[in-house]
Amino acid sequence: MKKLLTGDEAVARGLYESGVSFASAYPGTPSTEILENTAQYDEIYAEWAPNEKVAVEAAIGASMSGVRSFAAMKMVGLNVAADAMFTFSYLQINGGFVFVSADDPGMHSSQDEQDNRHYAKAMKIAMFEPSDSQECLEMTKEAYHVSETYGVPVMLRMTTRICHSKSLVTEGPRQDVPPVPYVKQREKMDAVPAISKQRRYVMEEREQKLKAYAETSPFNAEEMHDTKIGIVAAGAAYMYARDVLGDRASYLKLGFTYPLPLQKIRDFAAKVDTLYVVEELDPFMEDQIHGAGIACHGRDVIPGIDELNPNIVAAAILQQQRQGVTIPDTYVVPRPPALCAGCPHRGFFYALGKRKDTVMVGDIGCYALGGSEPLNAKDLAVCMGSAFSVGHGLSHGFQMSGQKKRVVACMGDSTFFHTGINSLTDVAYNHSNTICVILDNRITGMTGHQQNPGTGYTLKGEPTTLIDIQTVVRALGIQHIRTVNPLDLQAMNEALDWAYAREDEPSVIITRWPCILKKFSPADQAEFDLSMQPCVVHTETCIGCRKCLTTGCPALRFNTQTKKSEIVASDCTGCTLCLQVCPVQAISRKGDK
Repeated sequence: MKKLLTGDEAVARGLYESGVSFASAYPGTPSTEILENTAQYDEIYAEWAPNEKVAVEAAIGASMSGVRSFAAMKMVGLNVAADAMFTFSYLQINGGFVFVSADDPGMHSSQDEQDNRHYAKAMKIAMFEPSDSQECLEMTKEAYHVSETYGVPVMLRMTTRICHSKSLVTEGPRQDVPPVPYVKQREKMDAVPAISKQRRYVMEEREQKLKAYAETSPFNAEEMHDTKIGIVAAGAAYMYARDVLGDRASYLKLGFTYPLPLQKIRDFAAKVDTLYVVEELDPFMEDQIHGAGIACHGRDVIPGIDELNPNIVAAAILQQQRQGVTIPDTYVVPRPPALCAGCPHRGFFYALGKRKDTVMVGDIGCYALGGSEPLNAKDLAVCMGSAFSVGHGLSHGFQMSGQKKRVVACMGDSTFFHTGINSLTDVAYNHSNTICVILDNRITGMTGHQQNPGTGYTLKGEPTTLIDIQTVVRALGIQHIRTVNPLDLQAMNEALDWAYAREDEPSVIITRWPCILKKFSPADQAEFDLSMQPCVVHTETCIGCRKCLTTGCPALRFNTQTKKSEIVASDCTGCTLCLQVCPVQAISRKGDK
């Protein structure tokens, strides 16, 4: 039976069929759904780790124990996990080890646009690149064979289009793989300089064997048609080229892309008149092909920024402008992303946006939207878990340069457990006066409501130890801590006043209210009053000042005919933020007078 699966779902199925026993990840679009689907298989132990480095290290440990293991992350997550991965590439594989790096060309939900294929080359490991969901499943299975045959970690490099696009997949049975008994092999598994120096030669020998495998891999295959144009491509780029050129070109479709099959490429190039390398982002394959003395076109005609698509490929190779569906700009209403109606972060940003001489440092999560109109609270952000340490540096820099500014840095609960604990340690240890705010909405919000160490539940929904944020903060040495409901503007402002008054020492505010889209747990229902009624505008009282609209709530409208504000009842969650800011008390909860 065939099933329509996304690439992420197909990888999860591939893990099941491969006999994988252990899987760990930190959620990050576009890789999140791999572990969510893996968790559905009882035969696989699946977990959310606090961050990608921990996920990889746990999977390495499982591999060392002798079972097949797996880790998944988006491309920036590999930056976090790279420390462990670079070293593990030196060591002996026991059980097969495979990991996904999911790149995001076009930055649909990422802070940068990096090409993680370079990691495979730098780490001297093996790499596969699927083009559709069936290949996601098949390459996952083959990756374990390669890992155990050649003693190498294997990267499955995916992209957003492959992760989230659906295609038909034929499923198979699970292959039960007996574990490899653990035997102490310090000379192969202990990364100290004397041992790593010897293992460095093993890596070179291994790479030569992988080059030979690349030449014969069933995932590197020619498709010969018209030979005027030859295309070397992998992943989604192959699909775009095939869509544009059809049988008017011949193809060398690559699925195993590091090491590259350079002899196969050389042989293919000899059969075509003009060779094009079609790839997204960096000239990863093109540079190696040029370096091997094989003439080809690539970046000279194909852009290296943003996602490719069939129109771009047609313009680059055929000089044809393909016209898709066009819509006049006047038909499209700009809809920038916004915090949801009832989002607990809105109260914090609304209050903070009124503060003068303040620099607000954000982080990676829903709260990235705190800098947008009309809240205008956030100044800058860098990377996951960096807010407190960046804020710490800003605070010291302002003090040394005589600039009279206070720094407020914020991150979410999941981000705090990810890498925020380290940055808050820096604040406490090095005497910063940064105001650190942890936005605890009781779930990992932006990636789709995954559990984290502060929620009390595992990936598989089982109750577990709940790590209390306030206890952790106090253990790090922070003396001044307040927990507040961010939707209570008076309490939020009082907490900020309290923190601003501490000019010579750090303080932490924990805003605690569940994400409005969250499936409320029994603990949520016991702790919070979640029986909120929608709000209504009393038009006879409303003066049309639009003050309520400055909260940025998508449930609010301004009627240009009546010159009055309105609330869309189906969108309103009853958070009462608009009610609190209305200067004439023209808003109340439904049923109240």
